[in-house]
Amino acid sequence: MILRNHADLSAHFEELGPTDILVGRLRLRSGEEHLLVDLLARGVRMIPSARSQLLSRSKVFQARILGNFMVPGTRPIYTIHDIMAAVADYGHRHPGPVVCKLDRANGGRGILRFSSVEDVYTQAALGTLPFPFLLQPLLPECKDVRIIRLGDYTEAYQRYNPTNFRHNLHCGGTSRPWELDDQHREFCEQVLQRADFPYGHIDLLITPDNRAHLSEVNLRGGLRGARITPAQYRKLQQEVEDRLLAIVNNP
Repeated sequence: MILRNHADLSAHFEELGPTDILVGRLRLRSGEEHLLVDLLARGVRMIPSARSQLLSRSKVFQARILGNFMVPGTRPIYTIHDIMAAVADYGHRHPGPVVCKLDRANGGRGILRFSSVEDVYTQAALGTLPFPFLLQPLLPECKDVRIIRLGDYTEAYQRYNPTNFRHNLHCGGTSRPWELDDQHREFCEQVLQRADFPYGHIDLLITPDNRAHLSEVNLRGGLRGARITPAQYRKLQQEVEDRLLAIVNNP
């Protein structure tokens, strides 16, 4: 059986097994991620994979799995003990302003700037900063670049906001086309391969010396600022999924 939406999943959940394939990003509610574990244990195949779907939903999971691609010093913070360890490490290696990203906030609304890691510890200890979250040093003067990768289609554009360190378009930023060089293109391919993403939106931080760091990656993101239309996007996404489905059905 091939299922392509959450309604089909709900209707047939108990009967699914190794001969069944879920195609498309599942619209799970917060807390329903454990369903993916059960489906994997029963041998149900998924396009995109369960790992990519979990990564797409959690910035903290991305920091845990993709931290080597991110700003040096990036780490997931699960408990007060983790932030205490970060205080000791950052005081030596990364003094200065830091950024926290709340786990499931999108559109720039969960990006918080602190003057030091000690301020983060204070807020976490007082209970005003909810666990888990992503912690990383603030890199000044970086360009924020979004890359859309769908099969053979690649598009890149810079997001820019002169009055807010959050360059997200939802936070008042504007977009301009960006020429993706071979180095950064290869970097994106490595991220997608490690995360098991068949397609995705990759957000990069480009330093003044042209080094790239992963900000985050998602299976789907906003298209504001992109040249591709929603209809074109859906068509290309389905083409990628159909190609993968053909491979799974004819190994």
